[in-house]
Amino acid sequence: MDEQRATAAFFRLRKIVAGDQQSSALLQLSSASGRSWPGISRPLSKCGMDQERGDSSLTLRGLRNRSHEKIKLRKRKSILYFSTQEKSARRPGDLLGENIYLLLFTIALRILNCFLVQTSFVPDEYWQSLEVAHHMVFNYGYLTWEWTERLRGYTFPLIFASIYKILHLLGKDTVQLLIWIPRLAQALLSAVADVRLYSLMKQLENQEVARWVFFCQLCSWFTWYCCTRTLTNTMETVLTIIALFYYPLEGSKSMNSVKYSSLVALAFIIRPTAVIPWTPLLFRHFCQEPRKLDLILHHFLPVGFVTLSLSLMIDRIFFGQWTLVQFNFLKFNVLQNLGTFYGSHPWHWYFSQGFPVILGTHLPFFIHGCFLAPKRYRILLVTVLWTLLVYSHVHCPLPMRFLQCPPDLTGKSQYLDEADIFYLNPLNWLQREFHDDASLPTHLIIFSILEEEISAFLTSSSYNRTAVFFHTHLPEGRIGSHVYVYERKLTGKFNKMKF
Repeated sequence: MDEQRATAAFFRLRKIVAGDQQSSALLQLSSASGRSWPGISRPLSKCGMDQERGDSSLTLRGLRNRSHEKIKLRKRKSILYFSTQEKSARRPGDLLGENIYLLLFTIALRILNCFLVQTSFVPDEYWQSLEVAHHMVFNYGYLTWEWTERLRGYTFPLIFASIYKILHLLGKDTVQLLIWIPRLAQALLSAVADVRLYSLMKQLENQEVARWVFFCQLCSWFTWYCCTRTLTNTMETVLTIIALFYYPLEGSKSMNSVKYSSLVALAFIIRPTAVIPWTPLLFRHFCQEPRKLDLILHHFLPVGFVTLSLSLMIDRIFFGQWTLVQFNFLKFNVLQNLGTFYGSHPWHWYFSQGFPVILGTHLPFFIHGCFLAPKRYRILLVTVLWTLLVYSHVHCPLPMRFLQCPPDLTGKSQYLDEADIFYLNPLNWLQREFHDDASLPTHLIIFSILEEEISAFLTSSSYNRTAVFFHTHLPEGRIGSHVYVYERKLTGKFNKMKF
């Protein structure tokens, strides 16, 4: 009878702490071994044997009364009490939620990527980032017409300006460091985006699928070509991938409205065209969210207000006046449609040329995947379908002149920019602009395709070719396969100007 009472008391205690599985295990261990544990004054197996019948009834009545009370159990900090999922998320050596060796491998690969890509892609790689950052820190250099028209914001260049400022304060602002440190920083950000993409696919599918996606990401020729360049497009891509990691997709375990909306807002501030791919995704989130008002008032509006305010303050400091560059960008490219000055693509370009070239050998697998994609991924497919270096590399206040090609901001008919006028007759243009020896530049930097056409000017002005730099295997139009540097033989006084 004593053993039966003890057993009844034991199971009564188990009901009290039924909410904590680990505590139940401790009580069972205590009953089996006869040892004392915190909260149990003495072994349960002996409590009935040492009590009289009346005492046992009193004990059971006390336990019955206490069973209606709420008991708060402290949170266990030892990894012994974590679930399997929590243990896997807290494994020693993890970083960004993944194995540290995976992250280190990705970083090493992107650093190698950075040093192997030594060509120039588009002018914005420098004129919308490094050149502006150099001007912000060292107060000399050239800003293109977009900055005088306030079509671009200083938020993105501020990232590289911070790097330049640190190098300057440390006395390490050498030419090589100014060239490579920003690109290495961009490579690190791209590596983080690669790992986040792997983590996202592992959550949505499984580790095997995630590995194949990760492999395709690392093997993409266009990603390899662009991901270490200091382009606003590259930063937009990085922010978009990381934002998708926190976006509320079905099956995702890392969804966070504040984090993903903050990244989307930052992408929009850096490059307003980010609103195009994110419009259907934001609309989908809004439609599926049961607490729509809460989503707008407590997530979207505060994030948008803070991000836009920071952008306004940064641009106020460097422009010297309040300006909303995102509106200026929209006005110039959409309302006034002046961006077509640089050319426009037909409606089918993305399907007939854009996607095939960028996807490369992945194109057949992409098309196959479009038909097999689960329902939760089709919104991403809809989103996809919706949608020259100077002072920063020279780091010396030399006077320079180069051909400019701003759009027509005056409304003139038959407008030609300086580059168009030059290429109508390069030889006559050079002879007219540099009509005497005093006005001749010390150096000329030209594409190889132009050498033969202006050879008479080069010979008569005593220019000798001193350096050759490879540019591209596929020259087209005004772009040559190499860049030639010509230096003039100087006698007496000369003008320190580069062209």
